[in-house]
Amino acid sequence: MALTLRLPDADGRLAPYTLSGATPMQPKPGARFDRIAYSAAHVVADPLAAIDPWLQCAVDWDATLAYRRHLWSLGLGVAEAMDTAQRGMGLDWPTSLELIRRSIDASRDVPGAFLASGCGTDHLDLAEVRSVDDVIRGYETQMAAIEALGGKLIVMASRALARVATSPADYERVYDRVLSQAKQPVVLHWLGDMFDPALAGYWGTTDVDAAMDTALGIIAAHPHKVDGIKISLLDKDKEIAMRRRLPAGVRMYTGDDFNYAELIAGDGAGTEPTHGKSDALLGIFDAIAPAASAALAALAQGDTARFHEILTPTVPLSRHIFRAPTRFYKTGVVFMAWLNGHQPHFTMVGGQQSTRSLPHLAELFRLADAAHLLTDPELAVRRMRALLATHGVEG
Repeated sequence: MALTLRLPDADGRLAPYTLSGATPMQPKPGARFDRIAYSAAHVVADPLAAIDPWLQCAVDWDATLAYRRHLWSLGLGVAEAMDTAQRGMGLDWPTSLELIRRSIDASRDVPGAFLASGCGTDHLDLAEVRSVDDVIRGYETQMAAIEALGGKLIVMASRALARVATSPADYERVYDRVLSQAKQPVVLHWLGDMFDPALAGYWGTTDVDAAMDTALGIIAAHPHKVDGIKISLLDKDKEIAMRRRLPAGVRMYTGDDFNYAELIAGDGAGTEPTHGKSDALLGIFDAIAPAASAALAALAQGDTARFHEILTPTVPLSRHIFRAPTRFYKTGVVFMAWLNGHQPHFTMVGGQQSTRSLPHLAELFRLADAAHLLTDPELAVRRMRALLATHGVEG
């Protein structure tokens, strides 16, 4: 039986939409990959908490951890307390540390689960940050807290550092201190200003090539302390150029939510295995986890055609979710989790569910259907109709 509802288009006009009827994506359990693949994971808000949601955060811990177990069951790793979890956009440092603690504990019960956690300086009051030394102390505070839990670090880009640094040398000084103290190899994190405008000019310049030189110099000075670097610039050519210049054994973790399929598949260039392909640390993997798992399993078996067959339909969805203003992509990620039954409500930390329009979400629904990512189409339609009703639309 066909499922049809009325959805608004970009101009706000309502038109019938009938779901494709395609079989939802069902990846095989126990999948094995030949790429390291982290999904940055969202948090589930607690809608019943009596808080001011723009000023405080409350997390539904059971639903949040259940989603991490879902990702692990698909063979994906979890990149915890990152920007996908609304770090810096509603999720504060104390709650982030509690999230990291709970996720590390949960991972110990899942054979083969892997996890890395965001370490930053977001507990600092930017108005009170005066020097690079303040930034170093900020990183050290979070490093010590996460490593005390046994966590692996993802060293996140710092708004505080972008604010006080006056030259690339300031970045070199900070990262030298951080890397020299890390207990195990870390993942560095270069987040473009399309994701966070406060990070404009990171690495001490707005010239991307010059910034890349600085970042590569820092990695070259500490190659055994760097597992890899995640870059989120939405520029595949820049990522490939940097990937080919990384020291032997240092991985490129693509954060390119526009071109991930091509970058993960790779081009085989270079004599070092890590120079010819990207591993992954992606926010979109939260929203397309079943497809990501199935595609990576196919790639590991040498079936590149099947890999692209699965992932290609997800790219329009991802580009829509991450369209400008890109920093609001978290709303689309949580919307997908709600449509697919991973949480009972479409409410977000910080009230961020309001950052995207109804026409935007309606197009997301259509693209998710086209990519075979609505795991229970009847549930998805019921929930989409409920959302339409709250906007005064009879779907």
